[in-house]
Amino acid sequence: QVQLVESGGGLVQAGESLTLSCAVSGRSFRNNVVGWVRQAPKKDSEFVAAVNKNGHLTHYGDSVKGRFTIYRDNAKNTVYLQMNDLKPEDTALYYCNAAIDLFTLTTNTDLRSWSQGIQVTVSS
Repeated sequence: QVQLVESGGGLVQAGESLTLSCAVSGRSFRNNVVGWVRQAPKKDSEFVAAVNKNGHLTHYGDSVKGRFTIYRDNAKNTVYLQMNDLKPEDTALYYCNAAIDLFTLTTNTDLRSWSQGIQVTVSS
């Protein structure tokens, strides 16, 4: 069973940066696409970013393009989400997950099968 452990969340002011980490175990990290979604209070979950197995291809949600960067370190079985120019609307619980392909990752809307979630709060 896959284990997903996040770190790096917190409270920042608008315009500041934050980097989330997600350590993945229990699955062959190198053979999985990894990514992030988020859920703000009283809203549906939203796709944030994903990166392919070798780290060379990335995908982003429209609301974070140009501000967020996803990358992975296969030697550390860890995926990162660097978030720059944060805005109050980025406030949410952020979840990570790994899947065999991008379609499987992005169509999994059951957050119970994702990581436990880490809070990011951006004040104005």
